Amino acid sequence: MKRVIVGLSGGVDSSVAAYLLKEQGYEVIGLFMKNWHDDSVTISNDCPWLEDSNDAMLVAEKLGIPFQVVDLSEEYKDRIVDYMFSEYKMGRTPNPDVLCNREIKFDVFLKIALDLGADYVATGHYCRKGILDVNGTETFQLMAGEDGNKDQSYFLCQLSQEQLSKALFPIGELTKPEVRKIATEQDLITADKKDSQGLCFIGKVRLPEFLQQKLSPKEGDIITIPSDSDIYNREVPEFATKEDELAFFAEKFSYTPEDGKVVSKHQGAHYFTKGQRKGLAVGGTKEPLFVIETDVVDNIIYTGEGKNHPGLYRKVLFVSNDEIHWVRPDLTMKNGESMQVEARIRYRQKLEKAELFKVETGLFVAFENVQSAITEGQFVAWYTNDELLGSGVIS
Repeated sequence: MKRVIVGLSGGVDSSVAAYLLKEQGYEVIGLFMKNWHDDSVTISNDCPWLEDSNDAMLVAEKLGIPFQVVDLSEEYKDRIVDYMFSEYKMGRTPNPDVLCNREIKFDVFLKIALDLGADYVATGHYCRKGILDVNGTETFQLMAGEDGNKDQSYFLCQLSQEQLSKALFPIGELTKPEVRKIATEQDLITADKKDSQGLCFIGKVRLPEFLQQKLSPKEGDIITIPSDSDIYNREVPEFATKEDELAFFAEKFSYTPEDGKVVSKHQGAHYFTKGQRKGLAVGGTKEPLFVIETDVVDNIIYTGEGKNHPGLYRKVLFVSNDEIHWVRPDLTMKNGESMQVEARIRYRQKLEKAELFKVETGLFVAFENVQSAITEGQFVAWYTNDELLGSGVIS
């Protein structure tokens, strides 16, 4: 009998995953990952992980499977929290959920599971796994979940073949309503529990407060750039090569304080991210202001009025070589090659047509349509026919 360790998070998805595996005849063990100790930055006084681990325990009891809490807060701090601070400090916007899957759930947690004699680890992610034979080698595919509204393949875009070989996604074929129905039929305490928002496994954390622990507040200017600024009328030169053209369009707009006018003050450029609207607290404009660029060196936030401001849009982005990741290594591109794909630059975004171009220094992703708020530090993931082929960090 194969042994599976399920990451029970105290939510409905992982509860139903555990139930389904048991029905399928696996020996199932539930583990709850405790990843956070610091109560100074959680939003509410009640401790979210305590309630969650309690729910996870009650589900395990109901299913009659062994249950244990594992404390991964050290590893979490080293690999996720420190990464977040260093990214914000550089003026990039990290994606802790993608990293949490790569570094915690399918690395630290996976090793614990293997030490416990597990054949697989399972999670409550809405995605599917396929298996192909590529020139005699067993190759694993990461496929979108059946539920188009809930597909979470994006969060797993950094997984390797090795990690996928040990992963099971029992609810990938189901929709959220079907998952809730099973939980209700099985009388699981998590059946009506709301989906958790916030950092993976931390619970509700207020990001600015979280960041203020390490990045001290410092006042700076909020500057608004007019949408008819000359910056957006740059002349497009004749290009000698495709690469020159891509590089030109991938380059982001750069601003100086002289390009706009100061409309307010902020408490630290590294608390803001491109495309952000909340938290600017600037009144008196016809349309709301959006962050179009942050300058963490000079501590300035550049904004534009309205969500159609040209400063928010670009068509091409770049991923440097050391940040390209192929879930399907057999499809790795050579310099000079291109590939038609569909891609997204954030979770929940619908897939957009794009073309990949491999060059010596990295990979260009050229979208058919302009994209709003392409943000450095976030992940771009590319797909063909529901299969996530690879991903990279936007530089």
